[in-house]
Amino acid sequence: MITNRLMNKCVSSPLRSVTWRRLITIQTLTTPNENALKFLNKDNELLQTRGSKSIVIKNTDQNLISHSDLASKIFAQCPGVESLMIGDDFLTVNKDSQVPWAQIQSDVIDLLTQQLASGKNVISDEFHAIKEDNEAGYQINEMKFDLTEEDEEIKELIEELIETRIRPAILEDGGDIDFRGWDPESGTVYLKLQGACTSCSSSEVTLKYGIESMLKHYVDEVKEVIQMMDPEQEIALKEFDKLEKKLQSKDENDGTTAPASAS
Repeated sequence: MITNRLMNKCVSSPLRSVTWRRLITIQTLTTPNENALKFLNKDNELLQTRGSKSIVIKNTDQNLISHSDLASKIFAQCPGVESLMIGDDFLTVNKDSQVPWAQIQSDVIDLLTQQLASGKNVISDEFHAIKEDNEAGYQINEMKFDLTEEDEEIKELIEELIETRIRPAILEDGGDIDFRGWDPESGTVYLKLQGACTSCSSSEVTLKYGIESMLKHYVDEVKEVIQMMDPEQEIALKEFDKLEKKLQSKDENDGTTAPASAS
């Protein structure tokens, strides 16, 4: 995912639609990921406390789904939805690439509007405890490193830059970012991209030429930024690499000239 605030090459996501339901306005915004849409509320009705970390729920996280009425209804009524990211005033929906948005978009808007109009909590009180106990959502714990007092100051600066300069731009495009660790020995910052960023083809470009460049500019000690992936992402990446190598091998074999027969 490339955000226009991190890279000037990208324009802001255009407004796709504005829908009124029970005096609640939902804007449907495109993201740099064609399989992710951001549904933004404009009436100060919040899904979470303002500024809260986004919540990610996948269609395979049955324990989490059962503790979110909104997630339960969307996954049940909108076939093809693969994951949800619940922010403070928005919802990002990731879908299967084979399912057209026209098939699910209006249902998502209706269900989100009903949730906001109800005034009920989007998750149960037990949600976070269940997530931690069952490792649902593939939460990746923060990596721990031995830090000196000076290293701690650098870490705090990195976190502040992420929270104030980088995260707002990522949120604007329907994603989110978590700081996962700082290794002072190698100069590596570990991050986790979420929401629209998860399956976006340009997320690596954003990571290297947007986020990494900014952190290097402000913090001399930063040498590299690495994205941490959950198990599903790692499996998908490995399968993609296998397919790419197979196709490359086929192209090489097809281009081989057969030896001429003896006259």
